[in-house]
Formats: sequence, structure tokens, C-alpha cells
Amino acid sequence: QAAKSARTVVITGVPDGLLHNDIMADILTIHFQMSKNNGGDVEEVVYPIRKKGVAFVTFEDQEVVESVLKKDEHRLEDKRLSRYYPLKVTRYCENVSSFIAYLVVLLL
Repeated sequence: QAAKSARTVVITGVPDGLLHNDIMADILTIHFQMSKNNGGDVEEVVYPIRKKGVAFVTFEDQEVVESVLKKDEHRLEDKRLSRYYPLKVTRYCENVSSFIAYLVVLLL
């Protein structure tokens, strides 16, 4: 089994404050388990983290990370959400704080 960091992706664009955190984590789990999203078995979803709109998803297999990263567009859709939300999926890196700072600059 690959190291946890190699099996984890960073998700940005998670709608913040719309639903209870546990429900949003469930919606993310379902999204990333679906084959139409190139997903697979999810080991863990960490949401929320200190940065709003960001989650970490860890898969059981590293191959799923590669598959998820190849998908052009991730649209978070659920009947509990009023509309779909585009998500950005990026590879987790060890120095996450500087990585998130970099993402925040990109999104501004």
C-alpha cells in the first residue's frame, strides 16, 4: 500500500457553510467513489480544514488518485445542494500549507 500522502488529493471549491460538515464530507465521499468521476474506494475525507472550501480525500489505492486527476471537470452534484459546484482536484504534497497558500493566490 502506498504512503497515505501518495493516495491523497486536495479538493478546492467545496461549498462552505451550506450544509453540516458531516453531510458535506459524505457528499464528497460519494462523489469520489463514483466511477463516472473516475473514483474508487475512499479511505478518508478530511473536511473541514482550517482553510474554507478545502478538503482532503484519501483513496485506498494510489491508482485512483491518477484516475481522478485525469478527469477534466469535477462537478459536485447532490440533491441536497441547490446547484452543482465545480471542484479543483490537485495532488497532495507534503508541504501543504505553502501549497494551499499558492492555491489561494491562484484563486484570487
